[in-house]
Parts: sequence; structure tokens; C-alpha cells
Amino acid sequence: MLEFPAAVDVPLKADMYGTIRVGGTRVTLEVVVADFHRGATPEEIVHDFPTLKVADVYHVIGYYLANRAEVDAYIQRQDEEGERIRREWEATHPPTLTKAMLLARLEAKRKQSGEA
Repeated sequence: MLEFPAAVDVPLKADMYGTIRVGGTRVTLEVVVADFHRGATPEEIVHDFPTLKVADVYHVIGYYLANRAEVDAYIQRQDEEGERIRREWEATHPPTLTKAMLLARLEAKRKQSGEA
């Protein structure tokens, strides 16, 4: 007879910064969920991130589907924190070359070569 496990451990662990990673790898929960939303299968996700195991990705997706609101809220908080850190970094380290400057250079190059 087939033995059933008492429980299945979901291979998710928070690192020292609170970022949730999958299966002892550096791949984050957000990455797996984003790929799943794009329609990737667990096998395709493992192809893109070979440090993952297919069974772990299935467990993580199952966990996500069972806890969608909580995981989506976590991802939202992570996105907000990332945005806050980006703004803080840019405020203290302003770019020496901006997107506007690059676009102006591109336009000048096009005019110079007669593409305009």
C-alpha cells in the first residue's frame, strides 16, 4: 500500500533580509510566481533556473495557489521595498548619464547619418 506523508514541506525559506527563496537556492518566490503568471510550466521554470528542482517548483506553485492573497501581499511589499531602495539610491547617487542624454545622443547620431 502507498504510504502518505503526514505533511509535505514547502521548500521556502526567508533569508536574513526577509526575502523568501526556493529550495535552498537564491531563486526568489517572486521569480517563480512571475514565471507561473507568464504561463511557464514548472519544467520550463526549472529549465530557466537549473538550481531548482521540479518537485520543489510544483510545491511552491501549489502553496501559492492555496495562499494567493498572502503571497500576492508579500510580493507587493517586496516590490514597494525595492522601489523605496531604488529611489533612496538614486537620491544619493545621481546618474552621470541619463536616459534623456542617451536619447539625445541617439537622435544626433541618426541626424548625422541621415536616418532622420
